[in-house]
Amino acid sequence: MRVAGIMSGTSLDGISVAVVKFSKGGWTLEEHIDVPYSRATREGLLSISNAATHTADIARWNFKLGELYAKAMGKLKAPVDLIGCHGQTVFHEKGCTLQLGEAAILAERTGTPVVSNFRPRDIAAGGQGAPLVPFVDDLLFRHKKLRRVALNIGGIANVTVLAPGQDAVAFDTGPGNMVIDQLAWVVSKGKQTYDRGAKLARQGKVNQPLLADLLAAPYFKKRAPKSCGREQYGREFVASLLATQVPLLDLMATATVLTAASIAAGLSEEADELIAAGGGTLNPMIMAHLAALLPGTRVTTTAEFGIPVMAKEAVAFAMLARQTWLRRPGNLPSATGARRAVVLGQITP
Repeated sequence: MRVAGIMSGTSLDGISVAVVKFSKGGWTLEEHIDVPYSRATREGLLSISNAATHTADIARWNFKLGELYAKAMGKLKAPVDLIGCHGQTVFHEKGCTLQLGEAAILAERTGTPVVSNFRPRDIAAGGQGAPLVPFVDDLLFRHKKLRRVALNIGGIANVTVLAPGQDAVAFDTGPGNMVIDQLAWVVSKGKQTYDRGAKLARQGKVNQPLLADLLAAPYFKKRAPKSCGREQYGREFVASLLATQVPLLDLMATATVLTAASIAAGLSEEADELIAAGGGTLNPMIMAHLAALLPGTRVTTTAEFGIPVMAKEAVAFAMLARQTWLRRPGNLPSATGARRAVVLGQITP
């Protein structure tokens, strides 16, 4: 069985598609592509991911995204048997979540059944609806002796703590690339959507009082399970940073350290290995700060395990889609806080 996983994350940089082939011997990653969003698409999605939005805009983007996902599928080399589509998160809070990307459009255009809308069933079972990737982290990275942490640095950073003999614990640590990306847009006057190679952050100095104030935020003190999104670290948050009058490049440097420091602060115990994925792994300053803040931990990436850093979440939703197709649970209650394990998502024939 060949299953395509489609992921478009909170960083709003584009669509990632991974094709996973399942067989009696296990699974293999057969193909992975990234399709970037156009500037107009990114700005349009940002416009409905912040504050009050007209319902007409939400409905239109729901169908537009279905078409964009179908076009991305058209770039694959070979057909698949099933599609797992996470959708584009435009709102998420405790007890409520919304991902756009009409599954009926995707199924009709591709002629392939689609599993979508993964998060609501976990919420219905008393969970946060996130994070869901830990179910797959547990399958891929658990070790009998080593304490491992699987880290994804997308728009939001999240970790899955895999301790030998214990249930996985997972949660969002706070901002990943989201704040850095928004500041890069401001600093470059709309020319850059992210800080390539941390070139902007390198030109600034970390404002230690501001960093300390940011790390004192209540979210970082909350116990897991917990999740966050653009509601906490979107435009209003960045506007509050800009209002401090700290020089822009110093804000870039401070926000970069904030990502690494909040990840490290979220880990109550150092791990033997930190296995990172996501766009944030391409930011050398984030990775360097993580290594410095976690001196007893070997910091590596999923590439060491045969999964490109930009492919892991798409791989995860291919695997979660297969779970749904087989009527098997796909959430980890220890990660989401749900009362029980449940079959996730909806199937569109």
